[in-house]
Amino acid sequence: MSDDRHAAAISTLGTSGVSRTRIGSADSERASRAWWDADADDYHRTHGEFLGVDSTAGEFVWCPEGLHEGDIRLLGDIAGKQILEVGCGSAPCARWLAGQGAHAVGLDLSMGMLARGRDAIERGGPAVPLVQAGAETLPFLDESFDIACSAFGAVPFVADSARVMREVARVLRPGGLWVFAVNHPIRWIFPDDPGPLGLTAALSYFDRTPYVEVDDEGVPTYVEHHRTIGDRVREAVAAGLEIRDIVEPEWPEWLDREWGQWSPLRGQLFPGTAIFVTRKPD
Repeated sequence: MSDDRHAAAISTLGTSGVSRTRIGSADSERASRAWWDADADDYHRTHGEFLGVDSTAGEFVWCPEGLHEGDIRLLGDIAGKQILEVGCGSAPCARWLAGQGAHAVGLDLSMGMLARGRDAIERGGPAVPLVQAGAETLPFLDESFDIACSAFGAVPFVADSARVMREVARVLRPGGLWVFAVNHPIRWIFPDDPGPLGLTAALSYFDRTPYVEVDDEGVPTYVEHHRTIGDRVREAVAAGLEIRDIVEPEWPEWLDREWGQWSPLRGQLFPGTAIFVTRKPD
């Protein structure tokens, strides 16, 4: 493992190999917390400017394709709304929402990521409560929020994403929206490479076995879970939510930036992101 983008996390956690194996919620959560704590500095050095992490007002960028909530308005009218961001990282999205008149709360598993959000808040701009917790057990009362959102936070990294859907449905008020972005499931079949090597299918779309990085003892240090489009729909519907839209952003002509496996080359051929727009019935 020699990816310079994640050098600190790889070194700190002793990541030495890759495994494809089933992993439960506790081990998955433990690995994710340790990874994002260790990777926080490298992550923000690589992506912070694009995400507006250190801007005074924050930004709400949904995905590596650069889709901004201020332009697409998937959350609708947010002024005065109670909004929960699940997997907020350093909370640029939650801070942007607060700057637009919402009452936003950011939740994340990683204290390392939340610390960056706290630092940004202390430098000025909108302040939002930041809560450390996992997405599979949300520490909020029933019907606490009008809207919940997640821009690549939590959902791809939890073992039991169906439980996340149920938890979000529980804390939403009737009529509330739950909008979440994940890496597009079709990407699972291709190597994690932004170049030509990432254009050849290598895995089965229907293989849900998680991608797991491990140390020399086989202890998971990074975990990512796969669900098909149909899985995501069924999990949301089983939680009592209505599917309103599935957005597959096209790669914009103006963007020549690579983000890990996301690149103009791949983005012109197949989607990299899927954004699910759901609603809790009245």
